[in-house]
Amino acid sequence: MIVFENVSKTFKRHRVLDGVSLSIDKGERVALVGSNGAGKTTLIRCLLGEYLHEGAVTVNGLAPRGNRKTVLSHVGFVPQIPPPLKMPVGELVNFSAAVCGSDPERIITMVRELGLDWDMVRGRPFVKLSGGMKQKMLIGIALGRDSDLLIMDEPAANLDPEARHIFFQLLNERKEKAVMLITSHRLDEVAALVNRVVEMDQGKVALDDRVADDVEMTARLDCVVRLTRAEPAFAKAMGDWRFTADPAGTAWSGVVNGPDRLRFLGVLARYAGLVAGIEMK
Repeated sequence: MIVFENVSKTFKRHRVLDGVSLSIDKGERVALVGSNGAGKTTLIRCLLGEYLHEGAVTVNGLAPRGNRKTVLSHVGFVPQIPPPLKMPVGELVNFSAAVCGSDPERIITMVRELGLDWDMVRGRPFVKLSGGMKQKMLIGIALGRDSDLLIMDEPAANLDPEARHIFFQLLNERKEKAVMLITSHRLDEVAALVNRVVEMDQGKVALDDRVADDVEMTARLDCVVRLTRAEPAFAKAMGDWRFTADPAGTAWSGVVNGPDRLRFLGVLARYAGLVAGIEMK
């Protein structure tokens, strides 16, 4: 579905992309990882038809640069940094639906599924929403259309645990029908969402590997964490995950979304000296 053939891009004599060749098919969920400056964003912008470049990029056989309207009608895009749009949320939804020939009610349904109070936000300027609200709106717009190419940059970063679970459910419904390209600085943030990892370094593909596809995106794990002693900083971290403690503050229990398990263990690693035991099932 997506083909990059020897794609290179130079800015002011600096080679940002250097002969990138990739082929990505439907059903593949690709983590595009790498440090700042590795070329991830530039590659995405070439895919979206925003840049001139050497080599060829095609989506369903079409070059995005020369067929932007057709190609973008198949794309759902969730940026990491929300655009500073001043238009009311209702106008944004109507505009987004009109651009891709979709029904605005589908977007509204997605937004509500993610837990956003549509009646409360519809008249508010998009730029005035909280970070989590903006993220839910952008995900709702991306998923509330017939997109078979989903490009997401740290898509669940600002979502609460319940909204993340719903988001993973929505992705699970599309996993066989779409290509998902998820960019991140850290593999552990997205590892459980993907079945292929492409790592970029200095404008080149440094790693292209398949990963085990045995994690259900809709899974939820009951978890208990036991500590050697109570710790306020740990209590704050667990509060963000909506865990509850026993009266002594040394046993914490809650639910972790399956795709979030590596992310959760990364949080626990910060308190390795306190953790006496972890149980997940």
